[in-house]
Amino acid sequence: MNIQLKEIRISELSNGFQDNAENGVVGFDGKLDIRPPYQREFIYKDKQRDAVINTVIREYPLNVMYWAVREDGTFEVIPFANM
Repeated sequence: MNIQLKEIRISELSNGFQDNAENGVVGFDGKLDIRPPYQREFIYKDKQRDAVINTVIREYPLNVMYWAVREDGTFEVIPFANM
């Protein structure tokens, strides 16, 4: 496994954002599968949501996200069970 750090701005990540409900969620100009259809939707509690918003407002970096590279060159977020 090869892990490379790449800093991405929220504006880049949200470019082309589409929430297709049960068909999944994509972003990063359609190149990132944020929530594939086979994954259940994760919903933050109010306190968690507010913490993310405050982090963004204060221009602090968000936590690390791990992405898997697919054979076609697109990406998929690797989910963590302990969110």
